[in-house]
Amino acid sequence: MEQHYKLFRVRELADGDQEFINVLAQTFLEEVPVDAARLKEAVENNNHLATYQTAHKMKPTIDMFELGVLDTLIEVQDWGKFEKKEIDILPKLAIVLSAVEQAANEIRSDFNL
Repeated sequence: MEQHYKLFRVRELADGDQEFINVLAQTFLEEVPVDAARLKEAVENNNHLATYQTAHKMKPTIDMFELGVLDTLIEVQDWGKFEKKEIDILPKLAIVLSAVEQAANEIRSDFNL
């Protein structure tokens, strides 16, 4: 089964401290799915500022856990930042939301959270 997140950067940051890795995984689960729901709501309501702010907030964690959708998240962020109303951002949003959901499910399982 393909893994939807990677711990290379997390392990590097934690310098081998498994307890810290566990805290980072828990923090991911507490924050990223909530932010993803906010992002979805912001896009659906054409709230460009909230879209930009939420996507911007999510970037470091998405990058650290290497979900593979950082560039797509940046496209969603830029849609909000530059108010690119002519672009249908929903397909890009769907990619980000799917990656977050898959990674969250795997992290829950892998860390028994």
